[in-house]
Amino acid sequence: MNKEKLPFIAVALIVALLSGALHYYKVDPFESFSLRFNDVDFTLQKKPISDKVVFVAVDEPSVNRFGRWPWDRKIIAKGIERLQDAKVVLMDMIFSEPTDEAADEALAQALSMPQGSVCGFFLRKNATQRIGEEELELLSDSSLDLLQSQVATNDSEPNFISAPNAEMNIATVMQGCSLSGSFTTLPDQDHLFRSYPVAVYYQGTLYPSLGVQGLRLYFDSDIERVDASHLKLAGRVIEVDNKGFTKLNFYKREQYKIVSFLDVYEKKIQPTFFKDKIVIVGITEVGAGDVAPTPIGNIPGPLLHYTFVSNFLQNQLLTHPLKAEYALIVSMAFVPLVVLLLLSSVLQRFVVNIAAYLVLYGVVRYLFVKFNLYLDLFYPLVSFLLSMVFLESVAFYKQQKDEKFLRDAFSSYLSEDLMQELIKNPKALSLGGEKKELSILFSDIRGFTTISESMSPEELIKLLNRYFTPMTNAVLEKKGMLDKYIGDAVMAFFNAPVDVVDHADKACECALLMSKRLKALDERFEQEGLPQIRIGIGINTAEVVVGNMGSDTRFNYTVIGDGVNLASRVEGLTKNYGVEILITEFTVAKLSGDFLYRKIEPVQVKGKEEPVLLYQLMHDDVRNQELKVVYDEALEYYIEGEMEKAKRLFEKIVEEFDDSVSKYFLNDIASSKKWGVHKMTTK
Repeated sequence: MNKEKLPFIAVALIVALLSGALHYYKVDPFESFSLRFNDVDFTLQKKPISDKVVFVAVDEPSVNRFGRWPWDRKIIAKGIERLQDAKVVLMDMIFSEPTDEAADEALAQALSMPQGSVCGFFLRKNATQRIGEEELELLSDSSLDLLQSQVATNDSEPNFISAPNAEMNIATVMQGCSLSGSFTTLPDQDHLFRSYPVAVYYQGTLYPSLGVQGLRLYFDSDIERVDASHLKLAGRVIEVDNKGFTKLNFYKREQYKIVSFLDVYEKKIQPTFFKDKIVIVGITEVGAGDVAPTPIGNIPGPLLHYTFVSNFLQNQLLTHPLKAEYALIVSMAFVPLVVLLLLSSVLQRFVVNIAAYLVLYGVVRYLFVKFNLYLDLFYPLVSFLLSMVFLESVAFYKQQKDEKFLRDAFSSYLSEDLMQELIKNPKALSLGGEKKELSILFSDIRGFTTISESMSPEELIKLLNRYFTPMTNAVLEKKGMLDKYIGDAVMAFFNAPVDVVDHADKACECALLMSKRLKALDERFEQEGLPQIRIGIGINTAEVVVGNMGSDTRFNYTVIGDGVNLASRVEGLTKNYGVEILITEFTVAKLSGDFLYRKIEPVQVKGKEEPVLLYQLMHDDVRNQELKVVYDEALEYYIEGEMEKAKRLFEKIVEEFDDSVSKYFLNDIASSKKWGVHKMTTK
């Protein structure tokens, strides 16, 4: 694994673990934020509510008609008698104290409907009601014996909520009910109700909630345990958490069918309206009924039962795959890591990261609306944002550190524009090398030994510094990489570490600029009484190995290969022909600009088997243009073996231009040497 990636992978892992821990332990305020963040699910959908459920409300008109609650139980009994066509009646109210015996009996008789009714009770930590043996015996008939026995044999059962005390109906009323069910529930950490308990424990016995009891009667079916997080009723699965709660899938408030108890009592609603329906009877009047704060606002408490029952009947119960949530948390911690490794631009990474989360957000919300799949998107968002912030911070720190290293190491060897490009792509400087076509330049001072002997060491160093400055600047200005100073020599190359498309042109432009800058420097040296400097420059273009070479602790960015050696040999050959700049045929083949150069001859340098054709690179001025015309004609005669014609023209060139190359060929002609490969025996 690449060591450079390890800090980023570590950051992603730490963020994933941290976010997962926040989710698992439900740490506030994160948990409250999470709950509110995901409540948007209920605003995105408009699923149909069951037409088999109706809520009969003891509302303000009812209270205005019959007086403040509690009423005479004969009034309630008469209203319930109007619900005899209902399949099941759920009573979200408690009659915990005896009143007039006849009234209590009337209510019990009304609840003794053939289809079935469910009376409610709720758990309390403290209670003043004295519950007798008769009430407990009647209540025990409503327990989940089968489920309880299944739970007892398994260590991973839900930890159903419990309390030491309860408030329940008097025995007379309970005798009229088919079953009793709990309407105790608990809010989430932000005090909103979002879940519904399937069952509760009371005195070691498990009792279903009001809604579950109603569904048992409606389907004439018992509830079974599938596994630790799934129960089954009438062939439909109910997913529960570790406390035995299932998430509610809320509807729009206007979808709930609510009718007034007064309208039922006064027969303004025909009994047939309730035929085969589950009817919930509860209180909404202020001061008498309970109000439940939920994601869709404050609603009457009985609507929690309504929501659960409708969810079950409509196959709209929510599934909540926790493993998928933790997978999302981990995935979203690594998304910014993958993006960071793939993209170098901060802006591009930001756009791609945000797009990735928006895609996830859209998919998850769609799954909720379409398939009732609840996935918490808040903790994946926390994981995503923390990962993105920390990874970008680490990347920024590393970038600054790398940039400082690169500037410290290369600012003296590269121009500023190449420096910026190198900073954008620092991978070019990893330890190791690559094969790449470069143009390599060597320059050397002629007669440096003579110059050094005529000066003190201090004066010599000062002279060299003044010489190296314009030479180095020429390299940098032409997008070259200054490799090193070798005594009085300069080595540079073009097309690395940053790509330079026209690297051969740049190398030649650099050589001409060095020659021009040296001429200006010599004029100042002459005025100061300093020695004149003459240089030779050799350029070769070849595929060589370039990269950082050395150890992990100390290395140098340089080039190696036969092409480098050839450039050095060519620089040395400038003395043989008395010229300033020589370039090889390989460099000439890569030139795209207009340069003035003339053919010299093929040579076989020391250490090379194949001959290389050399050219002199010349300043493009009128004198050199005229010289080249005559020279090319003379050289052509020489190549064709017409020695007399070649001699006359070379002599003419020497006379008019004092050309050193023509002198070189005149010597060859005088020695009866013909055109061919000149084998060099020295470096």
